[in-house]
Amino acid sequence: MRDSSVKLLSHPSTRIEPKSMGKQRVLSGVQPTGNLHLGNYLGAIRNWVEGQSQYENFFCVVDLHAITVPHNPATLAADTYTIAALYLACGIDLNYATIFVQSHISAHSELTWLLNCITPINWLQDMIQFKEKAVKQGQNVSTGLLDYPVLMAADILLYDTDLVPVGEDQKQHIELTRDIVIRLNDQFGSPEKPVLKLPQPLIRKEGARVMSLTDGTRKMSKSDPSELSRINLLDPPDAIQKKIKRCKTDPIKGLEFDHPERPECNNLLTLYMLLSGKTKEAVAAECQDMGWGQFKPLLTETTVEALKPIQQKYQAVMADKGYLESVLREGRQQAEAIAHFTLSKVKTALGYSTPL
Repeated sequence: MRDSSVKLLSHPSTRIEPKSMGKQRVLSGVQPTGNLHLGNYLGAIRNWVEGQSQYENFFCVVDLHAITVPHNPATLAADTYTIAALYLACGIDLNYATIFVQSHISAHSELTWLLNCITPINWLQDMIQFKEKAVKQGQNVSTGLLDYPVLMAADILLYDTDLVPVGEDQKQHIELTRDIVIRLNDQFGSPEKPVLKLPQPLIRKEGARVMSLTDGTRKMSKSDPSELSRINLLDPPDAIQKKIKRCKTDPIKGLEFDHPERPECNNLLTLYMLLSGKTKEAVAAECQDMGWGQFKPLLTETTVEALKPIQQKYQAVMADKGYLESVLREGRQQAEAIAHFTLSKVKTALGYSTPL
């Protein structure tokens, strides 16, 4: 990197191959729709980083998923690079992980079509997230939104994935993926020689659902129209201060976890716990007699300090475009070889001819 004061990651050419050590394979990804927020980081990416040395990891920017809802084509490519750079800035280590862009590998789209043809449509119509998003979009809902879970299944299955890190709200998608695998293996494979591997969800309880700053009963989301509902990883300190100062609270003095009528209190204490690295018991004892006027500045300072190293590393990565491009280029090459091998297995099982 040009900025030697910020130590980033090993160059792709120095990476080792964890698969040779018999590690389980993990796959996950984030859409390039706007900036990543604390929900993405605490509920997913930080968990990837903490556990990455235990697995062989494939982390993609799922830009095909990004167009299942209305999107801005003028920013899609730039947003894709931003997410990839944030993966690196958050601590994804190329010694343990492959980073790539979903649309750069055609096997994702091709396997999706093959899986579409064995997936009953009522399975997709029953998906909770489709129902929720379809209500918001009304008559403008796309076929892609309905088919989103099959594309997600293709993403997972192409890489012979053992484990998929997901939040509780995504668990239904993994169950659908497993149903598709069982159906494909039953129809075109055998118990002795299954076509595809059956993946398992990898769910971490703490921080799995980071809630909105404006409504503690709803998940923090990039699709929320209010910027005040979320803290983005690249927000400057003054924006973080403004959002925490104006976030929803309650009139009760004293702060406590897990009170059923205080969802915002629980969410903000959980954010403080995760960002400070303190235990739940320590936070409960520290904050039990606090009012919001005392707690909010504490949460603001903790959040700013926690995000500072991520923001510094992000700026260093984005300052060296050649480095980022080399990461994605090698990531595509490594992922593509595995993806096309899996795709060939499925096509052979379905009876397709081999290209001459």
